[in-house]
Order: sequence, then C-alpha cells, then structure tokens
Amino acid sequence: MPWIILLISAVFEAVWATALGSSHGLSEPVPTVVFLIGLALSMIGLAIALRKLPISVAYAVWIGVGAALTVTYAMLTSAESVSALKVLFLGGIVASVIGLKFVKSAPAPEPGIAKGGRAM
Repeated sequence: MPWIILLISAVFEAVWATALGSSHGLSEPVPTVVFLIGLALSMIGLAIALRKLPISVAYAVWIGVGAALTVTYAMLTSAESVSALKVLFLGGIVASVIGLKFVKSAPAPEPGIAKGGRAM
C-alpha cells in the first residue's frame, strides 16, 4: 500500500509542477489553486508513504516519477519537444523506479546505536 500511495503522490507532484508553470508566478487564480491543492496532496502522500518506506527510496521514486510525468505531459501537449533521447531517458527513470521497488533495503539502525549493537 505505501508504494501505491507514493505513486499517487508522485502524480500530484507532476500536477503541482505543471500548475506552477501555468500560474505565471502565482498570478493566475485557477492554476494557483491547482498548484496549492496538488502540492498539499503530494506532500501528504509522501509523508504517509514514508511511514513504511525509507526516505532514500521514497524520495527518489517520488521525484523521478513526478519529473517523468511532468515532462511526458509537456511533450504530449507540445509544450516540450519530443526526441528519441528524451523518451529513452524517461524510460530509464521509469526502469530505475521499478528497480528500486524490487531491491530490498537493509533496515536502518536505530538512532543512538553504534555499529556492533552498542549504545553510543
């Protein structure tokens, strides 16, 4: 479940990033409201996902998926040019996110516990 929440949060990251670009410095009301709502939902989702996922993985997935979706949307709406290299590198981001899902992380040491299990 934390992975699903994280991916939904990344979608909202792309929404707020796109809305921010459309808001013309937060001077357009509708994109500004979409930006603020998307930002809040994205951060809330990231925070919830961080309860179960390590920040190193969650942040990389959140920002990677959000960036890939933002660029993809820009290419689909002709705001950004399309090239084979861009598509290749976006595919690399997606492949990296999938890889992070399947790599098991070692549990983080508890604060105050030194290597070897002794308290500091």
